[in-house]
Amino acid sequence: MICEHATQQKGMTDVLILGGGPAGLAAAIALRQKGIECLVVEALGPAIDKGCAEGLMPDALASLRDLGLHITEQDGHRFRGIRFNNSAHQVHADFPNGMGIGVRRTKLHGLIADRAREAGVPVLWSSRAKLLDNRSAFVNGSKVSFRYLVGADGQASGVRKWAGLGQVQRESVRFGFRRHYNIAPWSEYVEVHWGPPGQVYVTPVAADCVCVVFITRNPKFAHGDFLAAFPAVAARLQGVPTMSKLRGGISANRKLRRVANRSIALIGDASGSPDAITGEGLAVSFRQAVSLANAVEQGDLELYARAHRRIGRLPHAMSWLMVSMDRWPQMQGRAIKTLSARPDYFQQLLSVHVGAQSMRHFAVRQGIRVGWSFLEASLY
Repeated sequence: MICEHATQQKGMTDVLILGGGPAGLAAAIALRQKGIECLVVEALGPAIDKGCAEGLMPDALASLRDLGLHITEQDGHRFRGIRFNNSAHQVHADFPNGMGIGVRRTKLHGLIADRAREAGVPVLWSSRAKLLDNRSAFVNGSKVSFRYLVGADGQASGVRKWAGLGQVQRESVRFGFRRHYNIAPWSEYVEVHWGPPGQVYVTPVAADCVCVVFITRNPKFAHGDFLAAFPAVAARLQGVPTMSKLRGGISANRKLRRVANRSIALIGDASGSPDAITGEGLAVSFRQAVSLANAVEQGDLELYARAHRRIGRLPHAMSWLMVSMDRWPQMQGRAIKTLSARPDYFQQLLSVHVGAQSMRHFAVRQGIRVGWSFLEASLY
């Protein structure tokens, strides 16, 4: 068994990671797969929760397999694709590259923490770190030296501010609220319901449980019955007992100007993020983890910065599109009307979203047709 205090007692490590959520642990696992020493410091104890939708799409599951973690249906509940609904139309599409799995966030964090332990990652839970300079920090009162520092400390990252990497290139902020309901999933899809105040999406996470998330630009909606604006979901859940308290959080579509300098890198939400409605936040973090480990192995964090831009390009584009649909309801109505009339377009867009088809290929083949269909939908 790896002693979690060994690295701290030695007083040095190759990489100090501040933040032991999925992104920080994934980075540590990827580093250990290359034989690179690291130390993870996390202020909370396991398992760490977050108010997210808890759906892992096929690309996220593939990225976890690259890290040596195989999530199965026994860990949660399978779903086959995505369904969009509004008051007038609906459309669904299946994933072209396998099934997704809904997993409770605490369960997922526990599985990743177990994999980190198996990989030999020392983790200091319920611990504190105070940065001294770019090469050293006090961790629980003892000095630890390091070659690289990784900020995996979330949306309000202290490492980002300390390192001077907080300049935002583009940002929009919404608010998410999550609750679990004790009911068998009624759909084989993650359902995204669009309404005037925002979106409700429903993810199956167990044979007797669904995860319901409400995302809005106006946080005041959470203080009332937000399901009243989504009658189809409200009817399903009427009288159903809840399995968790309402949990809130920020859903930020944030792109930073820089995510790394010579010795410090940001990962996960600390490095910017697509809006939660894309469902790609965790998949992005896992891909970043592999790229970060490659860059540390090569001794050049600029390689990570370039990979980070490449990894985030498509999720941020899809995030911008869906947040635009939220901001302009007329655009949302036309888009879902068009997609419901031509579900093959939605199928191809989902293929793009999960990386099974390139955006360029879709735009060349279908861009004009989709644009024309959108125009027709606005005329009738």
